[in-house]
Amino acid sequence: MAHNRNGGMELRILRYFLAVVEEQSITGAAEYLGMSQPSLSRQLREFESRLGCTLFERGSRTITLTPEGELLRERAEEIVTLADRAEAEITSMEEPVGGPVYIGAGETDAMRLLARAARAMTFRYPQARFHIYSGNTEDVTSRLDSGLLDFALLFEPYDTTKYAYITLPVCDVWGVMMRRDDPLAARESITVDDLKRLPLIVSQETRFDREFGAWSGMGQSDLRVVGTYNLLNNGALMVSEGLGYALCLDRIVNVTGDTNLTFRPLSPRLEARLNVVWKSDRRFTRVAACFLQALREELAASAIAPGPSRI
Repeated sequence: MAHNRNGGMELRILRYFLAVVEEQSITGAAEYLGMSQPSLSRQLREFESRLGCTLFERGSRTITLTPEGELLRERAEEIVTLADRAEAEITSMEEPVGGPVYIGAGETDAMRLLARAARAMTFRYPQARFHIYSGNTEDVTSRLDSGLLDFALLFEPYDTTKYAYITLPVCDVWGVMMRRDDPLAARESITVDDLKRLPLIVSQETRFDREFGAWSGMGQSDLRVVGTYNLLNNGALMVSEGLGYALCLDRIVNVTGDTNLTFRPLSPRLEARLNVVWKSDRRFTRVAACFLQALREELAASAIAPGPSRI
């Protein structure tokens, strides 16, 4: 393992490594870093020697990562991000409230509530900055647990034992996105029997026993799944082109105006509750603490009573 003389991991060489990954060539990385290609190559080979493994497969034009290199890339990104974040937080401690707030979320219209709180924050503290990371529940909670995020917006159910949380007083509604010229668009809602007959496009994150088991008693094997998506906007394009019907949450994709898409809720109604969560043992920066207060104030000002919370 590459160490400095005090025994710690060298951030410098990790930044060099990540630059090569980003540029996909040592020559391009050297130009980006403002150093000579031979010097960068030498330091990377020394790094590999200390690790006792090869990180790159060097081709004539580009480089690719070995399995060891892929593992290091994931860890190096976390280490460098946390180091940069720690430096920014420490240097801003004596300054007016400001700096970064990191929020992770899946696709949901409930992000509007957090956006309104962020907008109010920027009026009060112009130096506040908000960084939104979009991903599935597993990805977002992993980043929350490792300290890369301050807050996460998660759908229930999830493991609440290690998090403090506020339950948002809004919910998303499950339904089916379809073309407007489809015969089912004349219906007010879609039933379980309807779902079983349709060619469905579903989220890669959907767990049918979790989201739909109690509602319908059906599993994925009871459905005809013709495609999957991890971003609903891409799923909507597949629906628009006639591949199938997207089983999804409402208000993520705009189905008003000139679009050829529409949305019909499931019947009986099926809702997805959401919580804003953070690590119970998390020591907030001042700006993150102010954001949490701004969110509470936004809910109160909107005449929306917050749901249950655990601090």
